[in-house]
Amino acid sequence: MQAYLGKTAVITGGASGVGFALCQRFGREGMNIVVADIEQRALDRAVATLEEDGINAIGVVTDVSDAESVQALADSAYEAFGHVDMLFNNAGVGVKEADRKIWNLTANDWSWGYSVNVMGVANGIRAFVPRMLADDREGHIINTTSFNGACISFPTTPIYASSKAAVTSMTEVLYSQLSKESPKLKVHLLFPGPHMVNTQILASQRNRQSKFKDETEVGDYLTMEDLKKSALGANVEFKLTEPDEVAEACFEGVSSNQFWIRPYLDDHQAMIQARTNSVIRNENPVVS
Repeated sequence: MQAYLGKTAVITGGASGVGFALCQRFGREGMNIVVADIEQRALDRAVATLEEDGINAIGVVTDVSDAESVQALADSAYEAFGHVDMLFNNAGVGVKEADRKIWNLTANDWSWGYSVNVMGVANGIRAFVPRMLADDREGHIINTTSFNGACISFPTTPIYASSKAAVTSMTEVLYSQLSKESPKLKVHLLFPGPHMVNTQILASQRNRQSKFKDETEVGDYLTMEDLKKSALGANVEFKLTEPDEVAEACFEGVSSNQFWIRPYLDDHQAMIQARTNSVIRNENPVVS
């Protein structure tokens, strides 16, 4: 799909960070933008900013962990614009886990991380793909993953890394199935980066739903220092990438029908190669 004017994009986690940058980038191409986010005030600000920039946008409060909420998002998008041409399953959260052992993480920690990062993608696929297939239009599904989990797993973020590994596998399966079912629908896997992205994922706790809360975790926010330790613990250089850089890379990747939308760094390539070699050679992982 090379022409974007008049097409419609739905972007979860769209009120801030990478999601909002995607709204701006694709909105500038003349697309209708459906901003989905769990945070009402941030959603209102995002839509107002987009409209000030001349972008046709609506906001829909959405909890991607709730299948009915995502179905309602799809209903709102189709009611407003009649069709959806791009679905960005972008919403994600970071659990404060960098200073905790995997066996000390709570059931609610796991449920929250997986309900948003994994089931959020699954709910998006279930709510939108059948309608996109029925429309028989050219379209795109873009799922947001992470180098952490998709390529290697940082030892200090077991929930986040394993959830992004799941998203990667789901997206590869979706690509395979849609390639046979409907070649008009293209599938992409977005890796924000190449460095850690400067977003509010550090403060995801502010939107942690009550059903996933633990009594002892009030005010227990993930910090930039936590992520810095995670990166250094995995021998990854600690630098930041801005959300608009990710959005531009995504736009270029979608426009050229790339599946893997991943900025490359030499040290990342070496880490991927080392992991792959350990699998091929049946060698134990190297512990950093």
